[in-house]
Amino acid sequence: MWGARDVTVRFDGGHGAAPALDAVTVSLPRGEVTALVGGDGAGKTTLLRALVRRVALAGGSVDVPSVERVGFQPATSGVWRTLSVAENVEFVGAAYSMGRKSLTARADELLGRAGLDGARDRLGGQLSGGMRQKLGFCLAMLHEPDLLLLDEPSTGVDPVSRVELWRLVAEAAAAGTAIALATTYLDEAERAATVVALDAGRVLAAADPPGVVAAVPGQVTVSDRRPDGDDPGPADVPPGSDDGPSLPLAARTWRRGTAFHTWTPPGTDAPPGEKVVPDLEDALVVLSLAGASS
Repeated sequence: MWGARDVTVRFDGGHGAAPALDAVTVSLPRGEVTALVGGDGAGKTTLLRALVRRVALAGGSVDVPSVERVGFQPATSGVWRTLSVAENVEFVGAAYSMGRKSLTARADELLGRAGLDGARDRLGGQLSGGMRQKLGFCLAMLHEPDLLLLDEPSTGVDPVSRVELWRLVAEAAAAGTAIALATTYLDEAERAATVVALDAGRVLAAADPPGVVAAVPGQVTVSDRRPDGDDPGPADVPPGSDDGPSLPLAARTWRRGTAFHTWTPPGTDAPPGEKVVPDLEDALVVLSLAGASS
């Protein structure tokens, strides 16, 4: 099993700023998709780069295949815009010293599955965003890697192309490839075998999607009005106790559509509203808030 153990990455030269990754551990089993989720600056891209040793580790270790057995698709797709689709394939194939026969067969297979077979003569810069991302996936998979790292491959891609990209990802996993995929789309994360939630370089949770939801402390309530007034305060806790919520009510409330969701920590009275079972989006917000209040 590939992965990282207690990986710490610093970009401050050791001068006291918070690390970009703080003792992050993640396992990447063969034949499974592991989704890395989190907001901007959470550490998703840094973790992917650490796995391919593109950033120096301040601590911890990574266990990955040799570089020729790893595929990497950056957020920019990894497609050369001034080369045609066919030339992109030939260039990457040459970089991996693939023979002409095996390269042709592999290119025919991947481009056909990606719906790009008829676009071989088009320049990378002339492709739509979805087509370019699918070509980037094909380039990363060209040499049949054991480990595939994808950095937000579907960001900015139309819904149809997102579905097609995920079909390619699922097929690669079914063939035995270990896949780590950074994404901001939680509907994609729900399809993964494991979700690793990152926030400010720390792992908030690492489990299958139901396991992440089950890790939510306290409760979530939903109301059509934003809760106002003073915090309800701890239930059955004497005044002046330190056991109440350290985040004010306003900071524990977020809007989804026209509804307001509020997290109430354990042992605290909830504001008016309907108690709901949190979904993955609620869970990730709550875990981030719980980390901030601890």
